[in-house]
Amino acid sequence: MGRTLFDKLWQEHLVADLGNGTGLLLIDRVLLHERTGGVALNSLAESGHGIVAPAQVFATMDHVVDTFPGRDDRTTMPTGTAFIQATRNAALAAGITLFDLGDLRQGIVHVISPEQALVLPGATLVCPDSHTCSQGALGALAWGIGSTEAEHALATATLRVKRPKTMRITVEGVLREGVTPKDMALHILQRLGSSGAKGHMIEYTGAAVAALDVEERLTLCNMATEMSAFSAIIAADDTVFAYLKGRPYAPEDALWDDAVKYWRTLRSDDDAQFDAEYSFDADQVRPMVTWGVSPQQATALGARVPAFEEVAGRDSREAYDRALAYMDLSAGDGLDLPIDAAFIGSCTNSRLSDLRRAAAILNGRKVAPGVKAIVVPGSSSVKRQAEAEGLDRIFIEAGFEWREAGCSMCFFAGGESFGPRQRVITSTNRNFESRQGPETRSHLASPETVAASAIAGHIVDPSMLGC
Repeated sequence: MGRTLFDKLWQEHLVADLGNGTGLLLIDRVLLHERTGGVALNSLAESGHGIVAPAQVFATMDHVVDTFPGRDDRTTMPTGTAFIQATRNAALAAGITLFDLGDLRQGIVHVISPEQALVLPGATLVCPDSHTCSQGALGALAWGIGSTEAEHALATATLRVKRPKTMRITVEGVLREGVTPKDMALHILQRLGSSGAKGHMIEYTGAAVAALDVEERLTLCNMATEMSAFSAIIAADDTVFAYLKGRPYAPEDALWDDAVKYWRTLRSDDDAQFDAEYSFDADQVRPMVTWGVSPQQATALGARVPAFEEVAGRDSREAYDRALAYMDLSAGDGLDLPIDAAFIGSCTNSRLSDLRRAAAILNGRKVAPGVKAIVVPGSSSVKRQAEAEGLDRIFIEAGFEWREAGCSMCFFAGGESFGPRQRVITSTNRNFESRQGPETRSHLASPETVAASAIAGHIVDPSMLGC
């Protein structure tokens, strides 16, 4: 019987079979950020253990840093400065690579890792962050862990892992014009639900997936955690190889040729068996927006809030009613709702291609009166490239705030936030209650939809503006 891509990567990294479906896996790369990284590093040092492979460990400042121009260690998050300084001091003491504030490579961990080629096809990579699954877009086995697990990975370059089941999600056909990978992700979430991939390793495949560029694949894989998946992966191909070639941590010269030869073998066999399989038609995907407080509570733009009977297989009555009450909606309501704010950013949609597409919609237009609009590049590199192309001027002239790189208001951790009961259209990945501020009502969508809605002053399909 053939093997899946996951089967191959598991076997190649298996140090020991611990029984009961659990294995001890070799970890190739460990990524850290300041919200949890300093805690892990200091705890490890206090226990008297060192880092077994410091050259394979990387830390960045992204989660609690301010994104206001002219920022420093000060932050709007209570105790945030302590997190930043603790991570800096611990990283320097441990001898690991740190992408600090002011470093040209700084940014959101899941954005800078592909940029720098820290993540490579076939590698195992872990980070104390649930959206580490994003990096499976480059053919890596990448998953999120806790701080205690991070300590173990740092000290031993191994982790004890309960082997997940496998799931193949195939998307055939061609996405319609104006439909994005974010829409594809929300479409799948709407169908499978927020626990639809629980305990599974997803492999995305099919013509529509193969047609995506690397940044688009990162968006798709990013939201696997919203389906409770262990992680997600897409087999690396020429698109990935072209993206990685020449990046700072990519192999060079003869090592590059050897690596590509090996990477080409990393794909599921034709006769591989998966524990679960789902198929989708790309032509059926429409621009999407969420109406509730879970990413699965989504529908096509232009549709109405579904009745409970339409979602009963995914939502309980209690969860459905609570979502409507929180969002101040009723079944049958339209979703062309007036908005108070628009946000473009996060590890889901803050890369250069995201900013280019949003800027194309904003060019020559203005944000509606009363709408607070913010764009936060995913990395300092993205910010510089965007400014070199003049994208910052387009955003600013349209009425958006242009910020420094970081996670920003993807989540509210006691720092900067949107206001109570404000309605926000956002390119982030989670619309949980109070995710972007106390009682804030968040609607997930693509950067294009966020940009168009900011102009219109209400949630709108970009095509309605002639975009």
